[in-house]
Amino acid sequence: MKMKTDVLIIGGGPGGATAAMLLIREGIKPIVLEQETFPRFHIGESMTGEAAQLLRRLGLEEKMLSANYPVKHGVKVYGADGVNAWFIPVCARTPDWKLTPGTTWQVRRSHFDGMMLDEAAKRGANVIRGKAVKPLLGEDGSMRGVTMRRPDGSHEDIEAEVTLDCSGLATFLANQRVTGPKYVGNYDKQIAFFSHATGAVRGSASSGEDAKDNTLIFYLKKFHWAWFIPIDDEVVSLGLVVPTATFQESRQTPEEFFRSTLPGINPALARKVSDIQLVEKVHVIPNYSYQVRRFCGKGFICIGDAHRFIDPIFSFGISATLREAEFAVPHVLAYLGGKGRDLANPFAEHMLFCEKGTDNLEDMVDLFWEQPFAFATFVHHRYREQMIDAFAGRVYPSEQQPSPAILAFRKMLKRTRDYEHEDDYSIPIGSRFHPERAAIWEPNSPLPATEEWMFAHSS
Repeated sequence: MKMKTDVLIIGGGPGGATAAMLLIREGIKPIVLEQETFPRFHIGESMTGEAAQLLRRLGLEEKMLSANYPVKHGVKVYGADGVNAWFIPVCARTPDWKLTPGTTWQVRRSHFDGMMLDEAAKRGANVIRGKAVKPLLGEDGSMRGVTMRRPDGSHEDIEAEVTLDCSGLATFLANQRVTGPKYVGNYDKQIAFFSHATGAVRGSASSGEDAKDNTLIFYLKKFHWAWFIPIDDEVVSLGLVVPTATFQESRQTPEEFFRSTLPGINPALARKVSDIQLVEKVHVIPNYSYQVRRFCGKGFICIGDAHRFIDPIFSFGISATLREAEFAVPHVLAYLGGKGRDLANPFAEHMLFCEKGTDNLEDMVDLFWEQPFAFATFVHHRYREQMIDAFAGRVYPSEQQPSPAILAFRKMLKRTRDYEHEDDYSIPIGSRFHPERAAIWEPNSPLPATEEWMFAHSS
């Protein structure tokens, strides 16, 4: 059997649902292929200000308010002593580029993701339950769709003019070698543990720095940190990130390690989690940092985590995914209208735009880890407004980027960025990562499931 569509979206998470709703608004009704049954647990609960603005543009503000999601006023980062801290408020930009106070939301992903996909279906997306198993390629190597496997084991081809890979960490097209190679990123030796808990102590204010639903980040030392994100009136998402070797040397189970290590990350965190009760199993994601080269090409675009993930410390993941979905839609419409059909990469402009934005994020995260005191000075004083922009997710070329702050980061990191040649995109020339930034991952070796990884490393 065979189906045909203008646009196929692999993955019904927030990125896929956003792309679907925006395409439907332009008269294109896509197929959304989702292998999981919602609701399902997912990490990535904290939204930037720009992510919230996009949801408002999608007409979803009433749904967000009726769901009673916690309102985030900003991000507070605690230094290792648990006393010194800095705060970045959520702010928007007016049309004349003036900062104005704003808010965003924290979300329970099991509910939020389901709401987004249901809304896409309600607006006209054809949501199909099934798993993409093989790409369909033309004689010229162009992407023409996928073969999917339904829950009953049957297979069916879906032919599409454009395929959007919103498969997240599964990186479907990269693992199928449709894209360029997939490389480990700068933070590939990290491991993240996370769960949900009740009984945590929150802030006491309704707004501002001590608002009860703000994101809190707790720093211990390089590559050792924790997060605290309220997701409803009682439950907070708690996460712990350390070098993988630290966990392996402990010879503890994930839950034992999480419980014993979390309070020791930071004195301020210890005061907040002394009486918690876990209400979710402890999940683990190892070796989470990666990058896919040439993630756009004839007939396909990879969006968000489907092509790159740096480090979760400042909660950029869901924001980048939602925004890349929005940025992609005009290029998809132009392609469907005949533009760039004779080009090897009709979406090269979009690819470069997204790479530049994510590079700005990477430079920001790298400086935080390499020179945290300088980073704090930039946040507090020298580049205050530009840091507010970055934490809001305004990191793309259309948003006055790279800003003087980002350029200062690169100078301190002793790196430059070269965008003249496609193969050099996102390689920070002059840094310790160049010329051999990282070993290549075999593209058809997907990230192992948490349970598989833990079993292999539990002896």
